[in-house]
Amino acid sequence: MWARLRPTERNLRAWQVGVLVLVLLLWHLLSRNQQTAFFIGEPVQVLGRIWSWFLPVGVPPSALFPEGLPGRADIYVHLGVTLLETVLAFGAGTVLGLAVGLWLALAPTASAILEPYIKAANSMPRVILAPIFALWFGLGIWSKVALAVTLVFFIVFFNVYQGVKEVSPVVLANARMLGASQRQLLRTVYLPSATSWVFSSLHTSVGLAFVGAVVGEYLGSARGVGYLILQAEGTFDVNTVFAGIVVLTAFALVIDGLVGRIERRLMKWQPRQGETEKL
Repeated sequence: MWARLRPTERNLRAWQVGVLVLVLLLWHLLSRNQQTAFFIGEPVQVLGRIWSWFLPVGVPPSALFPEGLPGRADIYVHLGVTLLETVLAFGAGTVLGLAVGLWLALAPTASAILEPYIKAANSMPRVILAPIFALWFGLGIWSKVALAVTLVFFIVFFNVYQGVKEVSPVVLANARMLGASQRQLLRTVYLPSATSWVFSSLHTSVGLAFVGAVVGEYLGSARGVGYLILQAEGTFDVNTVFAGIVVLTAFALVIDGLVGRIERRLMKWQPRQGETEKL
């Protein structure tokens, strides 16, 4: 019996759901103590906040939650701002990281000259750039996009750079012997080699794009989910803070899932883990 309950490919989803249910149940039990609930919130109240945000206009939250909830926030405006900042930063950071990573990987002289400056820029805490970006771009979305781009860029850059450097010298030599030009090498050798590294970095970059957008909203904004969370923190409303975190996490998972689908389509040539084990 216990052997059937062990995690396998068939029941893996059930195990994942079970872990989530266990965490929520433990959270609910701990939150029954009001002193503890002040610090960790209550899952039912968190669900109530999220429900009140996405209810149609005119439906009173008190109809479902007798204890009542704060006024309905215009979550669609705030969420739209945060998602726009995240998508713009994710796209711009990815393109810049891919372009600069390819360029420096294929230009050893430029790479040697710029290496200390790239390491210095990567070592710098990018959060301290937020006031500078606010001064340059104002308190609108572009200062948040600029901050998030600095987080995404280096993740993509280093993965692309390493991916191109990992190209097999034997493959390169054979391609050159067959008369491949530099453009053909880029298209048929370098880019396929770096693709897996790029997608690996994109999964991490999704979260960092959200981090940059939300941190920027913390430091100066009148819209965005980060702004809602900041207002809730000011009134010690931990349930609304957790509700904002859950909403952001859900949309981050959606974007990460889209990246995963694109990866599976473009990486069909790469054998999966199960297939390699069979071989």
